[in-house]
Amino acid sequence: METKNIAGISMKGGRRDNFYLSLIEYYADQDRWFLRSLLKVKDGSSTIESFEKKKQELEGDEVIRAWIEEYNLHHLVVDIPLSYPVYHEQSKVRQEEEMPHLKKVESLIEELLETDRQIREKNPKVYERERNLEDLIDVTRDILDKRPDEHILSRSFKRRLKKGFLPYWNRTLDLWVWLHYYDQLLDLFNVSFDSFGNTSLMNLFRFDYLRSFFPDDLKLYEGNYHIMLIELLRAKIIHKKDIMNLSDLDLGVEARLDIIKKIEKHLKIFIYDHDLEILVKKPRAFESFILAVTGRNMHLSEVQKLPEWTLPERTRFIAPKFST
Repeated sequence: METKNIAGISMKGGRRDNFYLSLIEYYADQDRWFLRSLLKVKDGSSTIESFEKKKQELEGDEVIRAWIEEYNLHHLVVDIPLSYPVYHEQSKVRQEEEMPHLKKVESLIEELLETDRQIREKNPKVYERERNLEDLIDVTRDILDKRPDEHILSRSFKRRLKKGFLPYWNRTLDLWVWLHYYDQLLDLFNVSFDSFGNTSLMNLFRFDYLRSFFPDDLKLYEGNYHIMLIELLRAKIIHKKDIMNLSDLDLGVEARLDIIKKIEKHLKIFIYDHDLEILVKKPRAFESFILAVTGRNMHLSEVQKLPEWTLPERTRFIAPKFST
């Protein structure tokens, strides 16, 4: 029987940044998950932070493969795109296959902008008044009440749509993420989702290199750290202040600890004290852990079904949800 486990790895950051592989495993007899291992990876070497309660330095990236085989790992969630835009270096046949999906994306954008135009022309005063109300800072407003594609469109989301969809830069998946999360990503994290806008070429090359050490049967999935936190917030597992404090130099450690404790309680994931200390002190380890938790949702089928035009079989993108 295959072990039910999954790891996460966050590849964001600069060349000198360490990153971590974070593995969680399900134990059926206890009906709970355990954070079983953390592997710190840096240029030229890797460090097993927790492995049978000892710490050792291992030379070379071959240790990644050894770590994967040691834990019989078959599923890994990354925050690097696993597919490319249509107009990347690929065959004309592939481009022709994806053209209907691109047309669907263009049609959806046109429909949203046209509906917005009709609302504005029908009653411009009401339209502007609602727009102005949205611009006011209201700490009591629930940012999850309204999806970005629900009218009226926010100024920022409307600007994003007007900028258009770039088939050599964006994947069709990008539009789906914008429709569901654009305003929330901007409000909570001051980021937007662009497949290759937030991923440096260096990190893409670095992941391709590390990938050469993965076993052939390792299945890769794409996750997103920010989207997972939004869904944890939507499920009332964490609070808005937890997210807002993450970016604070002084409060970040406390925020990560609060979020982990809430995940432990609500999602039944056990973490040893030594590993907890690493997750709290090392943002890269924390982000990889959140990606691993995203993989837990995949194992439990607590994921959103993506439409065919996002090409889910190629992106292998995990959009989490929680049954509350």
